[in-house]
Amino acid sequence: MNFSKPVCCAVLLGFAAAPLLAEPQSTSLYKYKHWEVEAVQYDDGSLACLAEVDAQTDSFTLWVSQDQSVRLQFYSTSWEFGEGDTANLQVEIDRRGAWTLTGAELYKNSILFDLPDSDQGVRFLTEVAQGRTAHLKTESGEGVMDYSLSGSHASINALIECADAIR
Repeated sequence: MNFSKPVCCAVLLGFAAAPLLAEPQSTSLYKYKHWEVEAVQYDDGSLACLAEVDAQTDSFTLWVSQDQSVRLQFYSTSWEFGEGDTANLQVEIDRRGAWTLTGAELYKNSILFDLPDSDQGVRFLTEVAQGRTAHLKTESGEGVMDYSLSGSHASINALIECADAIR
């Protein structure tokens, strides 16, 4: 399945014409291997794009908002965090060296982290696109969860096209 900008734009224009609902609406734009890329419209009319590796009870998601900010979300049904806590964690793509997630937000079943709007953030996304496995680790380097990145290159490209369309 090929992702194309005309398809993305048509989907987003369809969102703009849709009535606002209480629940966010999402439309799948691209699926490949473990990845799915979606466009999401919230009840306030704002848009976002997401690329997700979903293993049913665990997922790794990259969110891009209309302001082009990027948020990482690691999710597991086995986690039960409160609200407002933070933790320092690491993510290692394959065995390329760990990225530090200082002050990641722990929220219910999710770990959330905003990527910096910098060359560092771009390098992280490039590693994800080129990687095979993302290893989420504690601050001391102990394994927490692994996520397959199979199909990530095409999926990150689809995410970028979606993000360009909602800008």
